[in-house]
Amino acid sequence: MGFGGISIWQLLIILLVVLLIFGSGKLKSLGSDLGSSIKGFKKAVKDEESEEKED
Repeated sequence: MGFGGISIWQLLIILLVVLLIFGSGKLKSLGSDLGSSIKGFKKAVKDEESEEKED
């Protein structure tokens, strides 16, 4: 049994279908965009916390 009732084989099949639909290039750019968005969000939260501490 894998994650939440999904076996590892089902996860591999889903990954294969996603790769076939979107292609590796699109997934790479999507991953980098998501990573930069998360970095920006973390930076904004950190900046807000530092501003609150200064007040």
